Amino acid sequence: MPMNRDTTNARDTSPRIRPLTSDDWDAITALESRAYAALGLSEEPAALASRAHASPDTCFALDLHRRLAGYLLALPYPAFHYPDLTRPERPSPPSRNLHLHDLVIAEPLRRRGLARHLLHHLTTTATRDGYQQISLIAVAGSEPFWAANGFHSHPGVVSPDEYGPHAVYMSRPLPTPAAPHHQRVNACDDNRSGHKANLREGA
Repeated sequence: MPMNRDTTNARDTSPRIRPLTSDDWDAITALESRAYAALGLSEEPAALASRAHASPDTCFALDLHRRLAGYLLALPYPAFHYPDLTRPERPSPPSRNLHLHDLVIAEPLRRRGLARHLLHHLTTTATRDGYQQISLIAVAGSEPFWAANGFHSHPGVVSPDEYGPHAVYMSRPLPTPAAPHHQRVNACDDNRSGHKANLREGA
């Protein structure tokens, strides 16, 4: 995507992450097609949009120079399960696993750290919202990139017929959110009085 807008506004020259809007989809489907059509992995627009509709709070656009420079789609999925590229999303059981389905940066803007910027934002959001891990399927030889960002491979999970011959399912655990200060104080008081305190959510 050409990025030739001339501006002196500092905010315009810094990447900005925001929620997706309905106005983004023409640009998103164009980016998706350029990234995946040659690999045979491009999705129908309705199927792609259904991933975002399933979990709007974990899907983001990245703007640069007031134009869409990339996007990220993530949605809850049970571990070792993943979307079917040939059909729109269907209701899925609640899960503490967040599946990073798609992350695309416009080709002229790659190798500038923008993908890591989006990934960091997703990781922060997922940790805050109580997810326990992030999963994804690395395609087209991208496994080294994801491994360098903390993801571990699980060979044999994904069929080559679904995501291509080099597809690898990967996952990364998320840190447990720190307890609020008042809970930490109460826990110390409980420990001093001989009571056990378990601060893990849902424990």
